Amino acid sequence: MIRPSTARYGALLTTLAAVAMAQEPAPTVDSKIAALEAAVKSAQTSGDNAWVLVSSALVLMMTGPGLALFYGGLVRKKNVLSVFMQCVILMGLVSVLWALFGYSLAFGESSPFIGDLRYVFLNGVGAEPNGDYAATIPHQTFAIFQMMFAIITPALICGAFAERMKFSAMMLFSTLWLCLVYLPMAHMVWGKGGLLNAFLGGSIPCYDFAGGTVVHITSGVSALVCALYLGKRVGYPTEPIKPHSLVLATVGACLLWVGWFGFNAGSALGAGSLASAAFLTTHLAAAAATLSWTIAEWFKQGKPTVLGAISGCVAGLVCITPAAGFVTPMSAIIMGLLVGVVCFVMVAMVKNMLGYDDSLDAFGVHGVGGTLGAILTGVFADKAVNSGLNLDAGNAAQTMNQAIGVAIAWGLAIVGTLIILKIVDVVVGVRVSRDEEIEGLDLSQHGEDGYSYES
Repeated sequence: MIRPSTARYGALLTTLAAVAMAQEPAPTVDSKIAALEAAVKSAQTSGDNAWVLVSSALVLMMTGPGLALFYGGLVRKKNVLSVFMQCVILMGLVSVLWALFGYSLAFGESSPFIGDLRYVFLNGVGAEPNGDYAATIPHQTFAIFQMMFAIITPALICGAFAERMKFSAMMLFSTLWLCLVYLPMAHMVWGKGGLLNAFLGGSIPCYDFAGGTVVHITSGVSALVCALYLGKRVGYPTEPIKPHSLVLATVGACLLWVGWFGFNAGSALGAGSLASAAFLTTHLAAAAATLSWTIAEWFKQGKPTVLGAISGCVAGLVCITPAAGFVTPMSAIIMGLLVGVVCFVMVAMVKNMLGYDDSLDAFGVHGVGGTLGAILTGVFADKAVNSGLNLDAGNAAQTMNQAIGVAIAWGLAIVGTLIILKIVDVVVGVRVSRDEEIEGLDLSQHGEDGYSYES
């Protein structure tokens, strides 16, 4: 058989390709527009997903190393490891509980007060977006981001019972508190159909951009209840109990400041202009509160301190959290200036007058700062910043809704925490013995020394 030449093969293939191209319809304008829209949507999804994943990492950094260093530097050196251990173990414990059932109870849709079990074991939480919560990022990314909030919230309470609660009691308390206080509050404020959800069918619309009520009021008020229930530390207030390392505390506070951009700007759930607005207001409020606390302390005590400055920055971050995506930059500065002075008065004066031992001022900063921020959100919320706000009736009505949300958060935190402490006290006991407290929780609870220089 005679084979055709290579040239004849080439000519044949060229002819067939020309015929095929002639038979294909030319792209229409509509198909070009559709392809362009698909490309834009894909790019937006990728950008939003990247920002929220980075924000999730920043929020986790707020617990460890941020909060661990901040709280660890503020306790005495015999208790520094106990604080680090509390933060680290909560990163593990809450993550597992969140995956098993926590996410479902917070973001299911069964009632105004608690979610259902539709997402138990993260069932149905995958690559596709959940349009009710975030339209451009995977449902799984949203669940990851919210997990980090659930981790840091009970960790904040540790500041109130630092240096005197059993480790076993802390674990049991945190587990029950997550279930009975945090998850219902998260559902009421952020879950679809939640009582206080201003965007997804809540009957009492309460604006909380990143967790003023859900995170800071619940943890801060619960911290006060814990401090009152456990009683004062041995030697307080007759003996000086000073931070063992303001260097560690300052590093921790600065990490919190950086991580808070993920906390607040990440709550825009996208990489657009709302994230920029929340980023800017977060920074300005922290800056203003750092100044106002420092100046108030300088005026009252004659010297400005590093401890005062870092406490002020955290107070400003707490205050702006519910308002970050709703207020203008100038309103954020006003909020920061106010909260710096208010929290300084609470910590430096009112606490001493009332005589309770909130070891690291979790209530004075988070409870008080969160309450002020949640109410001021109603005062300063501006539709020009966030077009999703419904302020047609005026900010006075919204401020009343904010106050109702605050009252609910306070009530749930007080009642829930008291019940949980009673249960924990019966099961394992909440407080270490006097001898164990004097020895320090590092050795008595963990058998380790944070500052052992032996070779």
